[in-house]
Amino acid sequence: MAPTVLIEKLQKRYGSVEAVRDVSLQIEAGEIFGLLGPNGAGKTTTLRCLCTLTEPDAGRIEVSGISVLEHAKLARQRLGYVAQEVAIDKDLTGRELLQLQAALYHLPRAVAKPRIDLVIQRLGLETYADKQSGTYSGGIRKRLDLAAGLLHQPDVLVLDEPTAGLDIESRFAVWDFLRKIREEGTTVLITSHYLEEIDILADRVAILDRGVVIASGTPSALKDKVGGDRITLRIREFTPPDEAKKARSILQPLPIVQDVIINTAQGNSLNLVVDPQSDALLTIQKTLQDSGLPTFGISQSRPSLDDVYLAATGRTLLDAELAATGTRDEKAERKRQMR
Repeated sequence: MAPTVLIEKLQKRYGSVEAVRDVSLQIEAGEIFGLLGPNGAGKTTTLRCLCTLTEPDAGRIEVSGISVLEHAKLARQRLGYVAQEVAIDKDLTGRELLQLQAALYHLPRAVAKPRIDLVIQRLGLETYADKQSGTYSGGIRKRLDLAAGLLHQPDVLVLDEPTAGLDIESRFAVWDFLRKIREEGTTVLITSHYLEEIDILADRVAILDRGVVIASGTPSALKDKVGGDRITLRIREFTPPDEAKKARSILQPLPIVQDVIINTAQGNSLNLVVDPQSDALLTIQKTLQDSGLPTFGISQSRPSLDDVYLAATGRTLLDAELAATGTRDEKAERKRQMR
């Protein structure tokens, strides 16, 4: 069977900025597929190209076998899109907003009313549906946005950071809802900054970095490829580069150590992959002590999706986010100074 979503060699440039260089994805029917990556990785641009909101420079995109580029109107009927920022008319009630959404999709009244009642019930909006949406909390506003995205019963629901800024109770409510519609056959494509969200929800995941897919597969398979337990080690609070390199040269030959990466963005801390069956913490501490190096801090954990990103790029997702924020701030400051 053909995949429900097919993206091949997608490219998109904004002036001199190459937002998407080469993204290829296949998403099967009835799965939750996660896109991970820092700001500027190309996640939102990829979603907007898929949802006919941005025209790509090159590539092929299909939804349920329909070419998004050649038959955009038909493709929109198969897609539901919920953007990161909730945009609703605060003067209208939730029910009135859903009625407007139904009209935009040309749903007959006889079809629209039971569907509106259904999405209100399924997203727990009964208490709020007839109140002005301007009175809603952030979590309820997001639920209303989800209801609008599902009203026309799309094959694919596309969500850009659906739980950003929500409290934990609202996040859990969204997670439960996404699991239910997945079980009923709806395909879900979701981007998120929350690693645990993608780890918990996604059947498969793709990690983007600088407009390219650098890893893809099930969360468990990606973490298994990294292998071993993770140890984060600080020689000092702010370790000099030469001391970090010395520590790496001492620890790398140990039989229990599979890999050592110096994380320059976090004060030259060391990220190690070690044999999970070994007494790694004590061995590493003793080895450093015998070599005359201190241990400021050390911790051990199982692999995470952040470790997958670290192994592929040499930096964590948080480091990449901070770097992207710093770049944006520097550009804004240069523009301000030029005025």
